[in-house]
Amino acid sequence: MDYFNYPLDTKTLYRKKAKVRRELSAQSSMLKKKIAVLGGSTTNELVEQLNIFLLYYGIDAEFYQSEYGQYWQDAMFGSKGLDQFAPDIIYVHTSWRNIDVFPEINDTMDDVDAMLESEYGKFRAMWEKLEEKFHCPVIQNNFDRPNYRLMGNRDIWDYRGRSNYVSRLNQKFYEYAQNNHNFYINDLEYISQDYGLSEWNHSLYWHMYKCAMCMDAIPYVAQSVANIVKSIYGKNKKALVLDLDNTLWGGIVGDDGIEGIKIGMEVSKGQVFTEFQSYCKKLKDIGVILAIDSKNEMANALAGLNHPDGVLKPDDFVDIKANWNPKDQNLKEIADELTLGVDSFVFVDDNPAEREIVSAQLPGVAVPLMDTAENYIRVLDHSGYFEVTSLSAEDIKKTDMYHAKAKASKAEATFADYGEYLDSLRMTAYIDDFKPVYIQRIAQLTNKSNQFNLTTLRCTEDDIKIMQKSSDYVCLCGRLTDKFADNGLVTVVIVQKAEDTFHIRLWLMSCRVLKRGMEDTMMNALVEEAQRYSVSKIIGYYYPTVKNSMVKDFYGMMGFVKVKEDEDKNSEWELDISHYDPKKPHMQIYNCRV
Repeated sequence: MDYFNYPLDTKTLYRKKAKVRRELSAQSSMLKKKIAVLGGSTTNELVEQLNIFLLYYGIDAEFYQSEYGQYWQDAMFGSKGLDQFAPDIIYVHTSWRNIDVFPEINDTMDDVDAMLESEYGKFRAMWEKLEEKFHCPVIQNNFDRPNYRLMGNRDIWDYRGRSNYVSRLNQKFYEYAQNNHNFYINDLEYISQDYGLSEWNHSLYWHMYKCAMCMDAIPYVAQSVANIVKSIYGKNKKALVLDLDNTLWGGIVGDDGIEGIKIGMEVSKGQVFTEFQSYCKKLKDIGVILAIDSKNEMANALAGLNHPDGVLKPDDFVDIKANWNPKDQNLKEIADELTLGVDSFVFVDDNPAEREIVSAQLPGVAVPLMDTAENYIRVLDHSGYFEVTSLSAEDIKKTDMYHAKAKASKAEATFADYGEYLDSLRMTAYIDDFKPVYIQRIAQLTNKSNQFNLTTLRCTEDDIKIMQKSSDYVCLCGRLTDKFADNGLVTVVIVQKAEDTFHIRLWLMSCRVLKRGMEDTMMNALVEEAQRYSVSKIIGYYYPTVKNSMVKDFYGMMGFVKVKEDEDKNSEWELDISHYDPKKPHMQIYNCRV
């Protein structure tokens, strides 16, 4: 469906929206969420487009819409419909037209400051009320620029200017976002300026339809909001796979030689590729995994990557496939080696034939249209594949972690005995409570882990804090280090206590550390907790999805007995802890809870 790639095919998204919605709704294993849209303008078309984008991202959303202009009243005074709806996410769709009052030319600076505090206070009170009542993520538009500048260029810096006032109000929104983890800004200011302010602010759409922007701009707003939602729920892409020739540099290194490719600041074409490499390097810095998939000789590929004027070097990539194999085959091998699904990848190649093959053979891979090098950054950046809603220490060092995984895999090949290999890793596990420092990472794992996730429970940071503080739950998490790297927090278990029974509501683990024995370590810790609470049995649940079939027999391997299974293969397992035989993992273990 190319009309979801940047630039958006808005005509198709409007003209064929019913057909597109039907096709997308046919997907299996959709994540179901309830989204309340509180609007300061007409939101019907926005919601329809938002629905389509979320379906494209694998999220089947049910919507509540406030009545026209009633966003603040619904939030502050309550609405039976909204309260009964119990949203998972709230999106406040306001624009500059919802600012109550602007400065007048005779106002003093103190007048304007008081006006600003009053306007901001209205929104802050609304956000606090929504958080108090619903404990769910809130997405709030910042303000786009007004439709005229009364004082011309002075409008942006004079304290009485409407442009200046909007800018100062936006800054207060950003400060609130920085101090409230479950609050997100949808950058309407950027979207409007990128689209074109004059057309965006076409007054016809406001005065005739009460739409805050022109109709063709609405899909771009919907896409932006959908990017935030899919990021919150772990639907981001994780890896960027890049071609080399005419993608990371100009020319063909095998034909032109290392001295003939265009990269660096000497020529304009080389500057374009240098800027693109710099952008990719910055993506790596926020946790995007980089890999190479190129039809090339390995020696030529490495020579190009080691060009003295290049920004990206071989160590920036977790995997380099430079050979003459089909690129879809290479990409599938990269996915398998990283234990990621192919739907975690974005494939960037200047060759339309290669893009077409990868797109046809690996439908889950995002394959943007890369027409000219000057547009590479804009296409990738505007598509929102790697939208950041949280940024943990593990994200920042993700490339190092995957390099360590690759080193461990190579080390495994030198051992005939798997136990000896595990001993050689010199692993240390740390079992702990859900401490505040871990909350963000735990929320990330619950929304990103799909393969080793027995119940696929998705949690916000507020959900996790509630369970962590409740006496009805026992919450465990585990970190793992080895001789190659600190893998960070890699596994989470949440159990609910009921009389003499533990019910496992969530058990997940990062696939980076599969088959290392961390699951055995957590099982031992869970049984120890059960004994501490005088619990006699543990009930585990497995809910199958397209991605988690690898753990369908997990409980059986841990000594549980299957006691129930329905027609959808949802199963229930039981462990009598008096019969549990503790595992003996190949690692040092520190239980920080005792």
